[in-house]
Amino acid sequence: MKQIFTLTTVLLFSLGNQLVAQETEAQVGLVTDRPDATEAPTVVPKGSLQVETGAYTTTFEENNIEERVWGYNTTLLRYGILENLELRVGWAYQQVETKINDQEVSSLNGMSPLLFGAKVAIAKEDGWKPEIGLIGHLFLPFTASTDFKPEFTSADFRFAFNHTLGERSGIAYNIGGHYGGDSPELAYIYTFAYGYAITDKLGAYAEVYGDFPEDNSASHFWDAGPTYAIAPLVQLDATIG
Repeated sequence: MKQIFTLTTVLLFSLGNQLVAQETEAQVGLVTDRPDATEAPTVVPKGSLQVETGAYTTTFEENNIEERVWGYNTTLLRYGILENLELRVGWAYQQVETKINDQEVSSLNGMSPLLFGAKVAIAKEDGWKPEIGLIGHLFLPFTASTDFKPEFTSADFRFAFNHTLGERSGIAYNIGGHYGGDSPELAYIYTFAYGYAITDKLGAYAEVYGDFPEDNSASHFWDAGPTYAIAPLVQLDATIG
């Protein structure tokens, strides 16, 4: 059993650009790629820097083995360099504790590999046609702490889609793949999220997501949570799953 809890803060620094709204957060004026696993197809406005940062904890329990992961600083920087292109840099500081029969057997901490990537806006929403974006990342082993240095350079890509269902609701979904890390196999990934704007400031979402590795069993998860705009360009959110 895997349990997840996250807290996130999102800030957008804009140089006079008109903001666009995400389908699930139209009331906020921010297009965020967190807290859910589903990435939005929309890029940040040209000349704007968006900071998405927070903390999380996950617990995995099986056969008297418990693994607890703490992420103390999970940050994604998104900068719009063109009207349809953003650059992305991300990092996380983690601590991993492993227990067997309630006895600690290992404790690791340090930086995970830095994420470098980009998002391209491909098409705008038009009737039944969804908004479409393409996202790609590289995760470089030499940037990671010793405890979290993977054997292989890893990469992922995904196509991101968005449909507006009404003035206050929408769906978003991703399909793509992830390659490398501690295994050379390709894992196919999927996400599907539904979002609803409860008020002009408060929103909520629910999501299912998972992967299909080539040589291992598939994994499937769910999560849900609220978002709250404390200012036009500042958002708080939380997730449990």
